[in-house]
Amino acid sequence: MRESAVKGKFWRWGYAMHRFRWLVLVIGVLLLLSFAIFAQKTPGMLKDNGFTPKGSESDRGFIQLRDELGVPLTMLNLVYTGEGLDMTDKDHQQAVMDSLSDLKKLPYVESVKFVGTPRNERHLDVLAVTVSLNLDTDPALEKYPELKEHVHPPTGMKVYVTGGPAILHDMQEASKHDIAKSEAIGLPIALIVLLIVFGTLVAALLPMIVGLMSVTLTLGITYFIAQHQSLSNFLPNMVTMLGLAVGIDYALFLVSRFREELKVQKNVAEAVAMTCQTAGKSIFFSGIAVLIGLLGMLFVDLTFFRSLCLGGVIVVSISVIVANTMLLSLLGILGERINSLQVVPKRFRKQETSRFWERIAYAVMKRPVLLVVIVGGALIYTMTPMGHIKLNVPNAEVLPPSYESRYGSELLKAAYDPRMMGPIQIVIHTEGEVWEEGSIRQLRAYSEQVKGVSGVKEVQSFISSLGQHSDAELAAMLRDSSVKAQIEGNKLAKDHTALMVVVPEKDTDDPSTDSLVRELRSLSKDGLGIAVTGGPAYRLDIIDRIQKEIPKVLTFVMGITYIVLLLAFRSVLLPLKAVLMNMLSLGASLGVVVLVFQHGYLADLLHITSIGYVSATLPVIIFCVVFGISMDYEVFLISRIMEEYEASGDNDKSTAEGLKKTGSLITSAAFILVVVVGSFIFTDIEIMKALGLGLGLAVLIDATIVRVMLVPALMKLLGDANWWAPKWLRMRSQLKAEKE
Repeated sequence: MRESAVKGKFWRWGYAMHRFRWLVLVIGVLLLLSFAIFAQKTPGMLKDNGFTPKGSESDRGFIQLRDELGVPLTMLNLVYTGEGLDMTDKDHQQAVMDSLSDLKKLPYVESVKFVGTPRNERHLDVLAVTVSLNLDTDPALEKYPELKEHVHPPTGMKVYVTGGPAILHDMQEASKHDIAKSEAIGLPIALIVLLIVFGTLVAALLPMIVGLMSVTLTLGITYFIAQHQSLSNFLPNMVTMLGLAVGIDYALFLVSRFREELKVQKNVAEAVAMTCQTAGKSIFFSGIAVLIGLLGMLFVDLTFFRSLCLGGVIVVSISVIVANTMLLSLLGILGERINSLQVVPKRFRKQETSRFWERIAYAVMKRPVLLVVIVGGALIYTMTPMGHIKLNVPNAEVLPPSYESRYGSELLKAAYDPRMMGPIQIVIHTEGEVWEEGSIRQLRAYSEQVKGVSGVKEVQSFISSLGQHSDAELAAMLRDSSVKAQIEGNKLAKDHTALMVVVPEKDTDDPSTDSLVRELRSLSKDGLGIAVTGGPAYRLDIIDRIQKEIPKVLTFVMGITYIVLLLAFRSVLLPLKAVLMNMLSLGASLGVVVLVFQHGYLADLLHITSIGYVSATLPVIIFCVVFGISMDYEVFLISRIMEEYEASGDNDKSTAEGLKKTGSLITSAAFILVVVVGSFIFTDIEIMKALGLGLGLAVLIDATIVRVMLVPALMKLLGDANWWAPKWLRMRSQLKAEKE
């Protein structure tokens, strides 16, 4: 990336922003005010968690259960507790049912039943009721407040509402709360850092404006997209995290460079233009690096990843655009006034000419081999917990126990057998009607196959519900319309469709249950149409869909990033080194995430509920987001080193000068980013807590250990080979420079 005095496209763009600065400012303010109205409504528009593996066997099975057997896919669980009460007592159970009389009258409530699953005798003070709704997820979520109003526990009891709509409702509330909480924690600290860096209130406020504007515009745009497209309710959190972090960082680099250029350029217009030519161009390329990482999420066919990708791409793009338009126009308007309203006296701030970073660079370059071995080895060791990572798909577990739906879910699991609460379900299609003797024979033969599979505890179907009879006797019994109606009412069979319930021996999230699902799917079907679904199959399909695409995600993100940096730096080795350094900081941060969230290290200190596994979505999210974000600092550092190398041709000197001129700035930018994303560790949604921890650690490692030690050491070891490029690339660069 050539940052020089050549008046290229970015210089001309910056000059235009200064020329039309008042027009750009007015347009920006109007856009901000317009989209702010819709931005606050966006979280309430997003009603899907985005984890449904659409088109998978489990998804098809759920749809068949709904369409062919009338199984309600939306249900609530009301979990009652009574201290010192035996909730299996008939009087207490009747009191619970009497309290739900108004709820039963609601037109969309299909049934209200006690959970019939075998219970844990140590939790007789817990009683659960299942409320089946004839509504899909979105309408059920809209009706949830009304449903909640009709749930009142009898005297001496407490009730906790959990299940799909309750969890989604709490996630919406948590999302709104998290955004406000992260801003309340991160923004004041970021402002303090900016005041220390710039020393003046005006300069410090500009990055804050860019960050908040980027988030507001993105959420406003998302509101209109959500009118026509289902989006995950995690999107606003991602937008807030990335928008504030990236927007503030980009503005920090622009404002800092503008203050430098004011000292050497003839006038404000020239200073704005050269700021765009240098820092603005770096921001453009670093923005591309971030977008490449985010686009990697599109390989995984889940609404969750598509939503986060969409939100991330929009907010990063807008951050780049706002920085290179409205911020440049504001710089043009302010001019020398950017140094007004001094808050921190200059004598208390580090001088820009400080030789601290230069001395570090030369000290590192004296022992490059030793430092590469020690630091590289330490980072690789930190990655080792990833070898024992356990992935799972959280449901209520994305929320802390303080939320009603999470606490109710935990009570339900403790009091009832979770294997029977969420069993494997097999949807079976027969050629003839299920009531016919030939169909019964086929179903019985298939049931025997299923029973013979290792890991099966129990198999239930409409055949087993009728007792021990021959095929002919069952067919005769099913000619009785009342028997048939009872089976249809219990959602066990109808027309050409039957449901078979398989209870596994192990817990639903045990690896052996995954193997059981795979084996059931491989059984001979003998002319039957089979779809293996239910909670364990649904979970497995999500994890398989993610893991299957990970090689594509890695190849795409690293490959495209290398190509972009190859063209930007006009070097073969520098982009390769940047990619490998990123993998080290990324791997080390993921290793720590596994230690905290799976094994519980420091969980109490960070207010994290360790549940023994890592969300299956996290490795992909952290990789895609972190890879792009942490590449920012590599781009800014190497571009400045390259600028010095083009002027001097001395590799060691240019490395020291590049680190000296960017050291304090990048450290400040990294600290702000760590504070902004790290504030999400103290929010409520577990996935965002993990992302905040992973991203914050990766940036911290990258901006300190990697940049301060590994980069100068490797620059020294590679010497002039850092700048080697094939002839065609050098010629292309020269031709481009001549045209500009």
